[in-house]
Amino acid sequence: MISGPPSADHPVPPAVRAAAGPAEIEGIWQNALGGVTYRIGSGEQIRFAKWSPGCPPEAEGDLKTEAQRMTWAGKFIRVPEVLSCEEQADGQLLIPAALHGHSAASSLGKSDPARSAHAVGHGLRQMHDALPIGACPFDWDLESRIQHLPADQQAEFLDNAPELDLVVCHGDACLPNTIITDDHEFSAHVDLGMLGLADRWVDLAIAAWSSEWNYGPGFEQYVYAGYGIEPDERKISFYRRVWDAA
Repeated sequence: MISGPPSADHPVPPAVRAAAGPAEIEGIWQNALGGVTYRIGSGEQIRFAKWSPGCPPEAEGDLKTEAQRMTWAGKFIRVPEVLSCEEQADGQLLIPAALHGHSAASSLGKSDPARSAHAVGHGLRQMHDALPIGACPFDWDLESRIQHLPADQQAEFLDNAPELDLVVCHGDACLPNTIITDDHEFSAHVDLGMLGLADRWVDLAIAAWSSEWNYGPGFEQYVYAGYGIEPDERKISFYRRVWDAA
């Protein structure tokens, strides 16, 4: 499955319908694991709901894990407040508070891709500078990311891993997970289910790559400029190969 807006006929889970009550429900994003984010209501009454069809604890897509990470990160940076997170018979339901702004992958973000890409890099720099390494209880280390790969592939990655430049990473720094303002400035981060300690290029390599997926070629440089760093081609190549494999 490829991430993107869900189909118009995508069935809304009963738990989401119950949370919405009489309000309108719109599916706005479906991830590669089948989880869907919904917009509930309109105008000043907008809320959001995230639904996951269920996965093992601590695995990618586990919304309880995401709620824990958002709550911790929210002490230091702007992320959605967790209003509730419930285990249902057929999945998990997370209700975060709404944030004003636009996804960097939205039509507004695409209307000025250079400025939007710069905002993505700037937002990552703010996150990496603000989140305290010593106080972070979460990991996004290479070993855990590749543990399900064949042994020879794990060995190849571990033997060729570049030196570690440790920060607290977003873990899924694609453009849809950066919120920008009407004038293309960075506002907030969302979808923090994989947040944890890792090399800063785990985020940077994928954020810049995501600019090509969403805007087309030629905008990676603006992500790096927004962050205030020169591209490290070795780490970019390495962490993109890990992303593809894992």
